[in-house]
This record gives sequence, structure tokens and C-alpha cells, in this order.
Amino acid sequence: PLTQNVTVVEGGTAILTCRVDQNDNTSLQWSNPAQQTLYFDDKKALRDNRIELVRASWHELSISVSDVSLSDEGQYTCSLFTMPVKTSKAYLTVLGVPEKPQISGFSSPVMEGDLMQLTCKTSGSKPAADIRWFKNDKEIKDVKYLKEEDANRKTFTVSSTLDFRVDRSDDGVAVICRVDHESLNATPQVAMQVLEIHYTPSVKIIPSTPFPQEGQPLILTCESKGKPLPEPVLWTKDGGELPDPDRMVVSGRELNILFLNKTDNGTYRCEATNTIGQSSAEYVLIVHDPNALAGQTGPDHALIGGIVAVVVFVTLCSIFLLGRYLARHKGTYLTNEAKGAEDAPDADTAIINAEGSQVNAEEKKEYFI
Repeated sequence: PLTQNVTVVEGGTAILTCRVDQNDNTSLQWSNPAQQTLYFDDKKALRDNRIELVRASWHELSISVSDVSLSDEGQYTCSLFTMPVKTSKAYLTVLGVPEKPQISGFSSPVMEGDLMQLTCKTSGSKPAADIRWFKNDKEIKDVKYLKEEDANRKTFTVSSTLDFRVDRSDDGVAVICRVDHESLNATPQVAMQVLEIHYTPSVKIIPSTPFPQEGQPLILTCESKGKPLPEPVLWTKDGGELPDPDRMVVSGRELNILFLNKTDNGTYRCEATNTIGQSSAEYVLIVHDPNALAGQTGPDHALIGGIVAVVVFVTLCSIFLLGRYLARHKGTYLTNEAKGAEDAPDADTAIINAEGSQVNAEEKKEYFI
């Protein structure tokens, strides 16, 4: 007879099949690990409603075991009653399904900078399940793993501990414990813990305009972040109270100065406080004269005039130098044309010698020029 080992998840159904290629009407029998006969041909021998006949013939005997428990695991025997009896073994493996994991060790809230220790535990797995940790969808590798045998000495309880120091970026982050096991059919069980981290405020002042001008309004916004959220915020000027409450109105996190003047120049401070601590930011206000700003942004006529003067000067110099160059080039050309003697040391001598006399030399030179 031919059989195959079978693996089934606890609570599922196992099919045990025994086949014989050639059989001359010889009976087949299935027996359990306790050597109790389950089926003899198509006749049920053991009163167990979970065991049913699937197929019975001279060449095959198949039975099913439903609602399989861990105690059903073991070696089953198919016997062919020849002389002598021939047998084949099939081992039934039952997988223990891990329970849904639980995360412990979190107490809300946690202060920024504290060391947090989270433990994930699951029981009932067979073989022992695997536990993995994820934070912001990124797996955390540096964890501790512990495996213990359950009281039934067949399944396991596994636990994993994650240690890390928290900061404000961990607030609202989901830490996930994932249990992987072959009985879960590629669908892992997960437990999730959302972190709540308390931290001191961070403060920043944002002005409504980068160039405050006299006579215009200005809004300073105190942007504060913290947990618990700091509310309200405190505004001061130069270390004291706001000097003009009629013109300087505080609305929530905003300081509204209705119309600016030079007396508003100074250092404005925004302070935010929560149960964890206090933080502040400063803004130095300089009120600009709108006419001065307009002059700065208009065209600089003096600069333009200077540029034009430089361009004119450079142009005139270029014309002068070009004229001198052309004049020198023309004289040299005529002189070489007029050169009558090979031994003339210079242009003037060449002109004079070409005529054969030094009489009227100045006149000839003048003619040359």
C-alpha cells in the first residue's frame, strides 16, 4: 500500500488516503496511532463522528478526520491483509494556530526622552510562531525573543520585547507587532499600539509682511506646537506688557497692530506654556518709512548718469586710439612705396633720398604727412 504524510491546521479536516496498484480482493484497513481500527474496507470500526469514509474500493481506502485537534497528531497505519500483512505509515501533523497577539507595557502618556519597553505575546502556536516589530512601516531588528512551552507540552507561547527612547516625532506613530506562522496561510496576525508622547512647546513668530511700513497694519502670528497644546500664548514687548492695548490687539495666537508708527520699534516676545514646560520666540520690529522704501526701490539717476559718462568716455578714447592707428598705418604704407634707397635708415630719409636731394626735405616730409 502507498500513503502520504498529511499536515493540517488545528480545527481543520485531514484526508488520509491508502492506494494499492494491484490487489486481488484483499482488504484494506486504517488504524490510528493507538492502533485502534478506524475503517476496515468500508466498515467503520471506531465510534467517532469526526471520522468519515471518503472512498472505498479494492484499490483505495480514503477516510477524513474533521475538527482535528492536537491530540490527533501521530502515525496512522494502512494495512493490506495479504500473507504476510503489508503496511504503510502516514504521519498526521497538526499545526497549532497562534492566538491574536497582545501588546503590553504602554502607559499613556509618555514623556519625551523616556525609555519605552513594549512586549508582544502570543500563545498556542505549534511550532513556535515568529514575531516581528514595525514602526512607521519599517521593521525593527534589534528586539528580544523568548519561547516557552505551554502546559499541554505541545504548543508554545512566544514573546518579543522592544526597547527604544521616544521623542516628539513618535507622537501618533503606530507600532505594530506581527505574528507569522505557517498555519495562518500567509495572512499574519497583528497588534497595534498608537503612541502618545508629551513634549514641551516649540514656538515661531511669523509676520504678515517682511517690510513693515509706518501707517500700515501688522499681524504677528505665534505658531506653537506641543503636547498638550499650549493655550493661550503670552505676548510682551521689550520685556514688559504691550504699551498700547487700543492699537495692539491679541486675538488667539495673533498680535494685531492696527497701524504702525516709529514708537512700535522693539523686540516682541511670544511665550507658550503647557504642563511639560515653557518655550518662547522673539521678533525684532523695525518700522520703515514708506517714502524711504519707495526711494530705495525707484531708479538711481546718479548711478545711471555715471554709467552713461563712462560709456561716452570709453567710446571717445576708442575713436582716438583707432585714428592714431589708422594714421600710423597709412604713413608707413606710403613711405614704403616711396622708398628709393635700400639703405634708408628711416621713413623720412627714404622720402628725401627718393628725390635724390635733401633740398626741400621739409616740404617733401610735409607732403608725405
